[in-house]
Amino acid sequence: MTTPETTDQRPGFAQVGSAYYPVLVAVFTALVIISNVTATKGVAFGPILTDGGFIVFPLTYIIGDVLSEVYGFKAARRAIILGFSMNVLAAAAFWVTLYLPAADFYENQAALENVVHAYTQLIVAGLAGFLVGQTINAWVVVAIKERTKEKHLWARLVGSTFAGQLGDTLVFCSIAAGAIGITTFHDFAVYTALGWLYKTAVEVVFLPVTYRVIAVIKRREPTYEPAV
Repeated sequence: MTTPETTDQRPGFAQVGSAYYPVLVAVFTALVIISNVTATKGVAFGPILTDGGFIVFPLTYIIGDVLSEVYGFKAARRAIILGFSMNVLAAAAFWVTLYLPAADFYENQAALENVVHAYTQLIVAGLAGFLVGQTINAWVVVAIKERTKEKHLWARLVGSTFAGQLGDTLVFCSIAAGAIGITTFHDFAVYTALGWLYKTAVEVVFLPVTYRVIAVIKRREPTYEPAV
């Protein structure tokens, strides 16, 4: 029985030693770090509760889909691990900066402490959700591709987003809610449900763009062999 782990060596995926893969991984990692920083602020649009991470975080799943579809599960997992590692490094750098001696003219130590403390909790939440969600996302893309080959790309992208974002949002919101000031079950339920629906909707809206990016990379990747 073939598993997603072994399909990376079969037709349907490109090798990672090209110019496109490291660029995608770099953008993916940067978006994850940016989204974790912006998520330190709770945001309310009337009854809709979210955090600043909503601005760019859904884009990480679009790039995750591209990586999984073109390069396979192992290559996507490598990007996930790299993004995880860079977030840990970012958190460590913030804590070191926090405890460095402040200059006489620096007046924002208390504000920095608040941000770093919230960021640390959100890092834990984000990394836990990130690892769960992105792994589910990558696995579903590759598992469906095993059965559909090059057909029904929309099913791989939508199915992986639906499952991956659900896992990510449940894990993330369970840990992050306290960091942004959510204390009631009602607010938590709204925060979680709307976060999942929003992130899923963004990727569905961006399906034409994702299709185009995947098509361009497949066409230009010299090692890509269509699955048949």
